[in-house]
Amino acid sequence: MSLETTNFLLGLGTVALQVATAGLFALYLFRERVLELRRLAELVRAWALPAAFALSLAATALSLYYSEVLGVEPCPLCWWQRIFVYPQVVLLGLALYWRDYGISGYSIALSLVGAGFALYHHVLQVMPSGTLPCPAAAVSCAQRFVFEFGYVTLPLMGFTLFAALIVLMLFARPVKSRSD
Repeated sequence: MSLETTNFLLGLGTVALQVATAGLFALYLFRERVLELRRLAELVRAWALPAAFALSLAATALSLYYSEVLGVEPCPLCWWQRIFVYPQVVLLGLALYWRDYGISGYSIALSLVGAGFALYHHVLQVMPSGTLPCPAAAVSCAQRFVFEFGYVTLPLMGFTLFAALIVLMLFARPVKSRSD
């Protein structure tokens, strides 16, 4: 598949994931107010861990596809984002296997830091050149390889992924009993 086609499809997927994440976050906030929302929230909770694992696995595979197949060399900020998503494949995979919902706090922590790098990187790419410092020596962090729908960049795809993982892990967190 060509770079342009891949960019368009991933841009479309990013917008869909942004809409889904916003909807899930709203559901999380209002889940206790309406009985039907509570039931829907329980369904999301049941699927949160498998969905988070699938998203982290897909993100890892796609980042490697971009760099190893399409030849898009990652910059230092791309590597930092990868550092915070790659381990989640293993952590979430093991948590899924063991049905360990206690992993959610670790995933949220990794995702918060990764989202910070992704947001900084996105701003670096959309602001005028020289606005923010770039830690790159060889590959510039300000170079855009993706710019779909007038705002979707590779770092924004990463930010969207991290936001989705955070929301899913909020649902997956172990429920504390009222006696705790």
